[in-house]
Amino acid sequence: MRKDQELGTKPVGSLLLSLAIPAILGQLVSLLYNMVDRMFIGNMPKDGAIALTGIGLSTPIIILISAFSVLIGMGGAPRAAISMGAGRKEEAEKIMGNGFTVLLFLSVVLTGFFLYFNETLLLYFGASEKTLPYALDYMQIYTIGSLFVLLALGMNPFISTQGFAKTSMLTVSIGAILNILLDPIFIYVLDMGVKGAALATIISQAVSAVWVLRFLTSEKSILRLRKEHMLPSKRIILPMILLGISPFIMNATESLLMIVFNTSLQRYGGDLAVGAMTIMASAMQFAFLPLAGFSQGAQPIISFNYGARNPERTREAFRYLLMGSVLYTAGFWAVLFFFPHLFARLFTQNAPLVELTAKGLRIYLLGMIPMGVQVACQQTFIALGRAKVSIFLALLRKIILLIPLIYLLPLFLSDQVFAVWLAEPIADVLAASTTAILFKKQFRMILSQYNSQDA
Repeated sequence: MRKDQELGTKPVGSLLLSLAIPAILGQLVSLLYNMVDRMFIGNMPKDGAIALTGIGLSTPIIILISAFSVLIGMGGAPRAAISMGAGRKEEAEKIMGNGFTVLLFLSVVLTGFFLYFNETLLLYFGASEKTLPYALDYMQIYTIGSLFVLLALGMNPFISTQGFAKTSMLTVSIGAILNILLDPIFIYVLDMGVKGAALATIISQAVSAVWVLRFLTSEKSILRLRKEHMLPSKRIILPMILLGISPFIMNATESLLMIVFNTSLQRYGGDLAVGAMTIMASAMQFAFLPLAGFSQGAQPIISFNYGARNPERTREAFRYLLMGSVLYTAGFWAVLFFFPHLFARLFTQNAPLVELTAKGLRIYLLGMIPMGVQVACQQTFIALGRAKVSIFLALLRKIILLIPLIYLLPLFLSDQVFAVWLAEPIADVLAASTTAILFKKQFRMILSQYNSQDA
């Protein structure tokens, strides 16, 4: 059975598992790569600690470059799946072709912009005379290779949205494994240091990009990347970007959030509080990357069946996504609530830091279970092509609620570090409640349109 036929006929539960498991594994491999990459840099002789700090200062820029790939990938892939479900294969291929063209354009613009402004931005993020050379060495090479980053990350969703979850997972896995293998060779054997780490990353992303493009131009792909579909069309590009703004904001604002949290905690709690926040942010990554993989598995099913005018399978896919998301976040919260010291010791053996992190985790993750509801509802809005409400929900949690709370709560509570941590669960609960209320009304209305259109 072809993959597009499976999306419309195979039992939803087993189909979701077959798509979600590879996506989750791919996210975990990516998380492992990020950790190992930093370990190699941090353990360089003599200047490892300074070099690691320099790479850390580059993180907001790296996140922002990746966010532009999400803008096109997550904006275009659901729309392509909806068109595919509706039987409009050529339109789906035009969406993918236009997405490829926009990614090429963005790579040129972003490469020029960051090559020119890298030093200015790094100084703004807190680079010193000691750390700036390492940050620049890394970012100059990484920026030159941003074309490969954008193509690998931006075109891969067009593979998973067709139901090829294992192929999509291999895109991530090939790049991550190759990077892990190349890191010690370039950093230590060839003695290239930070430049070697950047070069290993770009070569790995280039291989991933070639893998993606080779598959999308092959006969194995249901949707083919064709030259005649790459001619830019405003009718196709604007809706794709509008839908992609929501996941773009969710990713891009992570860099802003890192800066806000760290500067506030540095002010109220010093280096120890910032160190604890670094570990807690890792905990949030451990929570959300598998959740993102699960949502990625559900997206093709929801989008395809919505386009195919099959509301019952659309509802069923959402129910499985919601149930799985809440069960996962509840389990993850329980483990960290009852065993926070164990998680903290994975990152440090410093007793004061372990104690502060354990205390912080129990506060910081109080809103974890409601977040399962928010992620399921928000990702379903994206899968259904609902751009405006998706943008509002993306802005709600971080920009409208969380960042102001980080600044406001310490003004009213005597324990100001506690106040900064408390901002996270308050924002999570408020955002999840708002999302659930909006979703209940909107989802019923969206699916009821089938009946009104059929009448």
